Amino acid sequence: MRNRESNGSRDGSRGTRSEPSRDSPAASRVPPAPPPGPSGPRQAPPAPLNLSLLRTFLAVHRTGSYTAAAPLLGLSQPTVTTQIRALERHLGRQLFERQSRGVASTPFADELADRVAGPIDALSAVTDRGRLDGDDAAAPVHLAGPADFLSSCALRVLAPLVARGVRLRVTTGLSDDLLEGLRTGRHDLVVSARRPRGRTLESVPLADEEFVLVASPAWAERIGPDRVAAEGPSALCGVPLVTYAEDLPIARRYWRHVFGRRLTGQAALTMPDLRGVLTAVAAGAGVTVLPSYLCRAELASGALVPLLSPEDPPINTAYLVQRPGTADNPHVGLVRDHLLSESRTW
Repeated sequence: MRNRESNGSRDGSRGTRSEPSRDSPAASRVPPAPPPGPSGPRQAPPAPLNLSLLRTFLAVHRTGSYTAAAPLLGLSQPTVTTQIRALERHLGRQLFERQSRGVASTPFADELADRVAGPIDALSAVTDRGRLDGDDAAAPVHLAGPADFLSSCALRVLAPLVARGVRLRVTTGLSDDLLEGLRTGRHDLVVSARRPRGRTLESVPLADEEFVLVASPAWAERIGPDRVAAEGPSALCGVPLVTYAEDLPIARRYWRHVFGRRLTGQAALTMPDLRGVLTAVAAGAGVTVLPSYLCRAELASGALVPLLSPEDPPINTAYLVQRPGTADNPHVGLVRDHLLSESRTW
């Protein structure tokens, strides 16, 4: 019995393998077991979060669409979807809810976007530029807004920046279309006639447009002085109406705000550019409602005559909206700040 037990302790193939001595080479290669935690063995730390997943998440959050985010990231739409699902699995939380058009962010996603936007944008400012010496020419600034406003106000005050080396690419259109283009990365800055909804786009008031009812001197004489103030819109019966669009958007607002009634009838002439409306009315086409910044010179020269001077004229606020993630281009901030500082003169 003693010999069998003794042999068994020496022969690892027959008995239980003996533990190597702590001083043996084999022991030195075996890491010590981690001490148990309060409730058992210590758990391995979670895998670090992939920054590319956060960058994809931020693009989807800002654009509100997997499809719109894909070209901004240089990825396919299925890849964007896969990365968002991977991030949701990692966080254990739902980030987006699919809708008929795009996706809606959950409250958790909004909170996450607020936390990561600054750091991700700062990293992108370095990695997207590719070099730190500052010798690269800044990319063009893509500015969009109403054609009449950009032509009459914005471009006049931005001309000195162009002379100093700022490159501008200007697009005109309606606010809804331009804001959608901002979300998908086509524009850097948009002048919008309305404040964008949601939290994905940040906007600041740029300027207040005050509207005035005007006509040529000939029409003003035919209507009669102070007649609109005395009789209201009935004094304009039979006078052709010149407007921006078929649904009379600016004129309808003026009628409702000043006269307290709904505008009925049809336009005699429509022109989707307020500069053309001004030209037609100054030439004798009829009456219209224009923002005062656009016709200030014509009112001063007498080429146009105000038909009414209400104590509370209708005002519309224009907003300057910047696409998130443009901090790497210093000229975007330069154009934005210059527009805001000069807008008080409009």
